[in-house]
Amino acid sequence: MLKMYKVILTVVICSFCLFGCVKPETKNVTTKNPDAEEIIRLDRHADIFKWKDIIYQTNIDWVNKLKLTKDKSVGEITALVSKVSKESFKNGTANNLPIGAKIYTTKEREDILIVEFNGKASYYLAVVEG
Repeated sequence: MLKMYKVILTVVICSFCLFGCVKPETKNVTTKNPDAEEIIRLDRHADIFKWKDIIYQTNIDWVNKLKLTKDKSVGEITALVSKVSKESFKNGTANNLPIGAKIYTTKEREDILIVEFNGKASYYLAVVEG
């Protein structure tokens, strides 16, 4: 009986030594904001533009229901593309907005921009990871 306990104790101690030396595998995961191609891949009818390296998208129900106040003018749309790609979609580029559409910040939220063209204002939400 004592011999059996010694064998079991030896197996347990060896197991601790063996598994105690194994390091768990760790992975570094980084996230990034979606680019124009990813958004169009998810919704081919998405109305988007790029500003300060962030993609903004309109026609989002909860955003359209907000009451926002136009604040400072920050720029305008400078390019229009029909085929969205990483190479073609630079800051100031849109896939539906006309060149010259004016971009404004809002007083209430930093993640929404107001774009005006032809007397119409649209709210665009920043599409960010997180």
